[in-house]
Amino acid sequence: MDSTRSIRIAVLIVSFIVAAVAFFFSAPISRMILPLSTWKPSFLAQHHLSSYFSSRPMTTNRPPVYFFSHGGPDVQYRTDHPVYPILQNIGREITEKVKPKAVVVFSGHWEAEPDLIEVNSAEHTDLIYDFYGFPLEFYKAQYPNRGSPELASHIIDLLTKAGIKAKGVTRGLDHGVWSGFHVAFHPEENPLNVPLVQVSLYANQDVEMHCRLGQAVASLRDDNIVIIGAGMSVHNLRDFLATRGDPRPLPYTVSFDEALKDAVESPPSERQARMREVAKRPDARQAHPRFDHLMPVYVAAGAAGDDAGKRTWTLHEGSMGWSQYRFGQVPTS
Repeated sequence: MDSTRSIRIAVLIVSFIVAAVAFFFSAPISRMILPLSTWKPSFLAQHHLSSYFSSRPMTTNRPPVYFFSHGGPDVQYRTDHPVYPILQNIGREITEKVKPKAVVVFSGHWEAEPDLIEVNSAEHTDLIYDFYGFPLEFYKAQYPNRGSPELASHIIDLLTKAGIKAKGVTRGLDHGVWSGFHVAFHPEENPLNVPLVQVSLYANQDVEMHCRLGQAVASLRDDNIVIIGAGMSVHNLRDFLATRGDPRPLPYTVSFDEALKDAVESPPSERQARMREVAKRPDARQAHPRFDHLMPVYVAAGAAGDDAGKRTWTLHEGSMGWSQYRFGQVPTS
């Protein structure tokens, strides 16, 4: 009896081990074990995630990195503004020539914590109407988009490996993204049609930390993922209100915007140091009383690595600078 009982116990143990192995590594069998099939161990999820990205063939030509001066929540309605066709052309360049697998965006309207980065890990999110005093129809604007929890997890993994504290959150898209994107990637005329994941800035004005933030996610470009910083090259709302929107450029709008251009377009080996000095200029705090709209260009420069930066267009309008930047080359085929 004891011998028979021992054999039965041994058989049960072996059967359990076989079932467990089958559960973890066989999709058909895992679907048969319904109570357990909804659970995915974290280490397997991470393994699957890393395999997903590493299994993709790396592009021989990395896609460019972009900086959008995105404008206010009215930019999508002001079709007669000079920036409107510019953003349209940049959007078509991205969808028709670059053809990314996904877009990752850093907006000046999302600052997490001084030492923490947040990543929107939701697949479906609403819009955030983070502005006041505009016509009611502005608060009914829609921008169809879809995120990617898998890509968000991969970004968090990259940041963590770079020594950057990061966590996933569920958050809507702010107008720093959807207003300009509605022009560049119009839902009907030029839809993006790929996952869009937004990543926060730091809640600080440390240019070096934001450069390193961009460097930490630069490898996304190997998977043909486009990185976009969305802000303004000059952004002083206080003076905008004080001058009642007078389009004549203020002196610091021109001087700072041109100094930023010179720094961004300097040789990549010198760029970070040159851009660091730009943030220390006397006119920097006039052009940007807070650096929230400036930091995205530092993230973009960090992600660009050794690729050269080029200002593709600008406009000096009152206390606003509209520089658009591209780092790297647009694919020729």
